[in-house]
Amino acid sequence: MIGSEAPRLPALASRLGRAETAAAVQMSTRAREMRAAGHNVISLAIGEPDFPTPALGIEAAHRAALDGLTKYPPVDGLPVLKAAVQRKFRRDQGLDFPLSQIMVTNGGKQAIFNAFAATVDEGDEIVIPSPYWSSYALTAQVLGGVPVTVPCPANNGFRLRPEDLDAAITARTKWVVLNAPNNPTGAAYTAEQLAALAEVLRRHPHVWLFSDEIYEHLRYDGLGSISIAAVAPDLADRVLVMSGVSKTYAMTGWRIGFCGGPAGLIRAMVVMQSHATAGISTVGQAAAAAVLDGPQDVVGEMVAAYHRRRDLVVGMLRQAPGMTCAVPEGAFYVFPSIAGCIGRLSAGGQPIDTDRDFATALLEEQHVAVVHGAAFGMSPYLRISYATDDASLEDACRRIIEFCEALT
Repeated sequence: MIGSEAPRLPALASRLGRAETAAAVQMSTRAREMRAAGHNVISLAIGEPDFPTPALGIEAAHRAALDGLTKYPPVDGLPVLKAAVQRKFRRDQGLDFPLSQIMVTNGGKQAIFNAFAATVDEGDEIVIPSPYWSSYALTAQVLGGVPVTVPCPANNGFRLRPEDLDAAITARTKWVVLNAPNNPTGAAYTAEQLAALAEVLRRHPHVWLFSDEIYEHLRYDGLGSISIAAVAPDLADRVLVMSGVSKTYAMTGWRIGFCGGPAGLIRAMVVMQSHATAGISTVGQAAAAAVLDGPQDVVGEMVAAYHRRRDLVVGMLRQAPGMTCAVPEGAFYVFPSIAGCIGRLSAGGQPIDTDRDFATALLEEQHVAVVHGAAFGMSPYLRISYATDDASLEDACRRIIEFCEALT
């Protein structure tokens, strides 16, 4: 040691100060801790299907491992999965991507990271309709981008209006993000509504569009999967379409996402992925290819169950004093307002001044984990996942009603 100065330790990157752990992850972690301590906690915080992975996918992964498909894969994905994704895009969304314009990623999150890392410079703006899945804004911030949120209130059906999108775009805008059906609200769009948004984008040729369609099959209005890329094919050189097997096929842990888009953008994203994770699990890709090409009746069965659960949860939450709950059109979340609960005290004496206060007190006093709306860019709301069994949902909703009834 020179003189009396303490040695200087290596420093962490300044970008770490822009990185936050998602609120849903924080709440789920706390729920697990409470369970470990012996509490009967029902967690409705994470959007994870409770159904098993289709047997067809598991068997395909097993065969792939036995056949020696265990070496390094191509960074952009195995040919067998890319071909299955190509057929899926044609079948479900009416999109025709050449194989060179398709890539496989470690879940949908890596598609977002790859796209932003390949295009966003310091200070570039990313327009995100609010409420939104937190990863869009958090990823943009980590990479030096500036999230620009556009409120989409309940009286608009939680949908982005063309005039609001137009007002949010500036010369610094690099991306517009569109997620439909939406996490956390379940809001979906008709082809006509998507066409109106596309008309705005035509006036701003410097802007990319990230269309997150991970919940595409989880719709309850009978309209099926509708992609803005199919509605506005003239924007193909600026639209990136992302989906995956996590939600549709209950394969969250397999970590298989995929996207199709402009050739130059896909090449740039592959470069970014090559420096981050390289290729994706070979056996996971084999499983994903099998479920994409296999019988799709399992999807209809899961959607029917989610539809029933949605109606159960909405019906029960509407009995909770101070809470109003819109009916979601897709995904597997409800996003109720708790405006009538703000400014009151819980039975345990906790002030309920924010939706975070509500979620915290609900977990501590009734042992139900949900996520506060501020984490998704809109308060005072809660995101409640109904991707779990009916008995747990009924029990959780009863506890929520009791919590609201006890507020003073």
